[in-house]
Amino acid sequence: MRILLVEDDEGISNFIVKGLQESAFAVDVAVNGEDALYQVSINTYDLIILDVIIPIKDGFEVCKELREKGVQIPILMLTAKDEVEDRIEGLEAGADDYLTKPFAYGELLARVHALMRRKEKSYVESRFTVSDLEIDSNSQKLWREGKEIPLTAKEFTVLEYLARNANRVIGREEISEHCWNETYDPFSNSIEVIVNRLRKKIDQEADTTLLQTRRGAGYMLEDRRSNEDI
Repeated sequence: MRILLVEDDEGISNFIVKGLQESAFAVDVAVNGEDALYQVSINTYDLIILDVIIPIKDGFEVCKELREKGVQIPILMLTAKDEVEDRIEGLEAGADDYLTKPFAYGELLARVHALMRRKEKSYVESRFTVSDLEIDSNSQKLWREGKEIPLTAKEFTVLEYLARNANRVIGREEISEHCWNETYDPFSNSIEVIVNRLRKKIDQEADTTLLQTRRGAGYMLEDRRSNEDI
């Protein structure tokens, strides 16, 4: 999943980015309100973490402008202020949640997961099953037929996105939009490399192949359960 972090404090930004990347999220960073609005206009994000006190346009202005434009991406606002009036202003501007600094990374991550669950029904369960794969988003662990399969953070990010969209062919552009940040090179073979590694890890020793390639279209993770099993 891809997140936009809007934070001008380099120390806080580095702290959040490091944690989110280790939690298998792709993260872009904007340091002011105008940059944030521009990034949202050209990229696809699953969540925005928005600091209130940022240059040019503050977080309240950015949030309000996004909502006025019809952008419905979940927004988690960060602030050093703990005044009720500030929380009310943020929520009325269109924020979905509010977190006061200083905070523990664990609380930030919990709020991110909660907003993801609200965003889409498919994110209700953090632990779910596709065919005989069992996937745990919180611990970033994968099992097939009860056997744990170790994955890197990026492998897990791609697998989870394919799993959340099981039985649907996902193109390279969509994968890059949700699983990589703005530094992704569209001419690289990173996606192919990750998918090939995943295929070897989940399909090589199994009786059935779940990770399919649709030439010229993209990739699909097949859920072979019957409707009665789901």
